Amino acid sequence: MKRLIERQILTGERALFHEKELNIKDSIFEDGESPLKESSDIELDGCSFRYKYPLWYANNITVQNGKWFEMARAGVWYTNNITVENAMIQAPKNFRRCKGVTLRNVDFFHAAETFWNCDEVTLENVTAKGDYFAMGSNNMKICNFKLDGNYSFDGCKNLEIHNATMLSKDAFWNTENVTVYDSYICGEYLGWNAKNLTLINCTIESLQGMCYIENLVMKNCKLLNTTLSFEYCSDIDATIIGGIDSVKNPISGRIEADYINELILEEDKVDVTKTEIVIRNA
Repeated sequence: MKRLIERQILTGERALFHEKELNIKDSIFEDGESPLKESSDIELDGCSFRYKYPLWYANNITVQNGKWFEMARAGVWYTNNITVENAMIQAPKNFRRCKGVTLRNVDFFHAAETFWNCDEVTLENVTAKGDYFAMGSNNMKICNFKLDGNYSFDGCKNLEIHNATMLSKDAFWNTENVTVYDSYICGEYLGWNAKNLTLINCTIESLQGMCYIENLVMKNCKLLNTTLSFEYCSDIDATIIGGIDSVKNPISGRIEADYINELILEEDKVDVTKTEIVIRNA
């Protein structure tokens, strides 16, 4: 049976360093860095972190009803197999180089530089505000997600997103194997330098969106106020609901829409015969 720690105020550096098999309830980690560093098999319920680096190099952690206050910066790094449910996180730079992370019903109020270089991540009912969310992470599954922050998911691989609302300039840059379903994405320069990007039943608003992409699939998507799209994009398979404001110099593939207000095809830049343009209302 796990040892119970309840209604305690824990202070000092490494307050519970290298501890194992603990059940911590309704307690506050006050001052002092790295209180649970190198810990394992820890359950936390109703606990608050008020200072830096609470969970580093930890394993097999569950957190229920937790709070990370603003100074609990860089909260979870180098930690494996952690589940967090019903939490509020004010601190930035959380979750770095972790593997096996599950979050449910979590709000990030300052999510700058959060979820960097993580692997095997599941996010359900998560909201986040901050730039550079999830840079360099792999094997992520995300459902019911809201993000207000630019430069998100840069360099990610094997990412699946359902039912998201993202206000995010430069989202999905340098990514590989990303599929987004039933989502709204607003932000300039969407998806540049990506490989194998699929958007299904999505609504997109993006200046110069979907450029420099290799293998782009768009099924039943709407493009609102999206101009100079598909530039130097290759292997396109795009079926657009309604029209497109402008398309510029795609390299190859097929683009279907009700109309294209401005089609820019420069023969000195691309081989225009390699892209099929289908206008349904022509």
